[in-house]
Amino acid sequence: MVEIIQKDGTWAFDGDALRLTPGRDKNVSLLRKELGELVVPLGALAGISLEQGKKSGRLRLRLRDGADPLLHATGGRLTEPHDPYQLIVESDRYGVAEYFVDEVRNALLLDQVPAGPVDAYLLPGPSVPLSVSAGDGTAGFDGERIRLEWNWKTEDAKAAAGARTLALTDITGVEWHPAAGLENGHLRFTVRHAPTKAPPKYDPNAVELWGFKKDPLMALVAAAVQARLPHPARAAATQPADERPELPSPAVASAEDDHDALLRRLRELGELHRAGVLTDDEFALAKQAILKRM
Repeated sequence: MVEIIQKDGTWAFDGDALRLTPGRDKNVSLLRKELGELVVPLGALAGISLEQGKKSGRLRLRLRDGADPLLHATGGRLTEPHDPYQLIVESDRYGVAEYFVDEVRNALLLDQVPAGPVDAYLLPGPSVPLSVSAGDGTAGFDGERIRLEWNWKTEDAKAAAGARTLALTDITGVEWHPAAGLENGHLRFTVRHAPTKAPPKYDPNAVELWGFKKDPLMALVAAAVQARLPHPARAAATQPADERPELPSPAVASAEDDHDALLRRLRELGELHRAGVLTDDEFALAKQAILKRM
């Protein structure tokens, strides 16, 4: 048994699995705290590394593609504060961290664990039932049904239809995108035989996210649903071509700088500020960023 204890969390390895426990420090993200302790079987690992800095470094786990429904649902978009597979290590504990890395690597070699992708989830995903409120709605999942409820900040066209219940058997995909820069994020469910290209703001199967503290928690709902869908490696071979999700086209840089788009974004921020969603400071910072782009 080898263990490293830090303010950011505790990692322990018993030869068969790693136990990742988030710390209680105030800097530990809400997502990691809600996710709780993770048990990662050795067979789910592709590698481990230690990155050293002057004051602190990071332990990083690299999982095999397709092993974790959370990583699949978020598509590698979890930033460092929210990534449960990273641990901040203080410089005076580098020796322990290096020993930890060596023990895990030796176990991977002895067990001859391949680094390639897997065709089944090796982690169970978040437990259910769970419910998260963020952005323009609340998303709940009980293992069989997804419930989407709207709040007073929801666009009228989407809220008019009322709360929405989606059966897991009707879901073909789920995606979570964090808000980035001027672009809002979303949690979106792809429903069988009901494709849509509507923006999340108007899509009744999506929750729009604005980049606030609870947004990352929507990734838990995405992962819980993803864990109960057919594994993508198997689904791709059996899914009819007309039901396969359409791959997003590359973003066009000039579109982000389009003057009209920036004006629309400025109006949206003004509405959020007047509604009390954005504080004065948040609105001022966002407005300043847009004006610089213009």
